[in-house]
Amino acid sequence: MTTIEQNLHLVRDRITTACRDAGRDPASVRLLAVSKTFGADAVVAAVLAGQRAFGENYVAEGVDKILALRAWCAAHPLDAGGALQWHCIGPIQSNKTRPVAEHFDWVQSVDRLKIAQRLSEQRPAHLPPLQICLQVNIDGGANKSGVA
Repeated sequence: MTTIEQNLHLVRDRITTACRDAGRDPASVRLLAVSKTFGADAVVAAVLAGQRAFGENYVAEGVDKILALRAWCAAHPLDAGGALQWHCIGPIQSNKTRPVAEHFDWVQSVDRLKIAQRLSEQRPAHLPPLQICLQVNIDGGANKSGVA
């Protein structure tokens, strides 16, 4: 068993225990593995251990891994665990919206209308809609990000 496989097993066990303690179905929780700073080989090891959702906050690094894993998956079809899912996590600069719209499945922190509009306009028509999570500034704090 690889270190990545062992670590994923331990995390999944902790999730299962926490869910049972809370009276929640463990199957209702999905693990998002943040793969930033790890190479594509580490992501492949996680995929082989059953992980399917990955988060990246460095857009260029994420796109490189998405393309590498797309090529890897073409040569190694995935089992019933499903396709890989890529999440862009963290704030997005306006000049990074195109590669995010073209390659990621989810954006975890859309904090401005301008970013949402650019992502929508730049999403290729052949891809499913981009899933987004809006960051909301609920108290109106001037030093906080998020939409009102």
